[in-house]
Amino acid sequence: MSLVTTHILDTAAGRPAAGVGVRLETGAGEPVADGRTDADGRIRDLGPDTLEPGVYRLVFDTGAHLGPDSFFPEVTLTFRIADGTEHHHVPLLLSPFAYSTYRGS
Repeated sequence: MSLVTTHILDTAAGRPAAGVGVRLETGAGEPVADGRTDADGRIRDLGPDTLEPGVYRLVFDTGAHLGPDSFFPEVTLTFRIADGTEHHHVPLLLSPFAYSTYRGS
C-alpha cells in the first residue's frame, strides 16, 4: 500500500465513485503520482511508499463522474504530511452540490 491512499463515495447515489482520476501533487503543484478509482471507489497504490514531510494536494477529476455541467468539476484537497513514513488516507464524500473529507485510517 502506498503512503497516500484515497477513496470517493458518491453520497447522493449511495455508492462508490468508480473511474475517477486523481492526482497527487506537492503543495507547489509538482506531480507526484496519479491514478483512477477502482470499482470500490478506492486508489490503494497512489504514489510512493515514503514522501518528504510537507504540504501535498489530491486533485480529483469530479466532473468526469458528476457530468459536464457539474458544480464542482474538480476538487482539490490540501493536507500536510508531518511523518513521511506514516500512512495517510484522505477520503472524499461527494454529492452534486457538496463535498467533505476527513483524515481516514
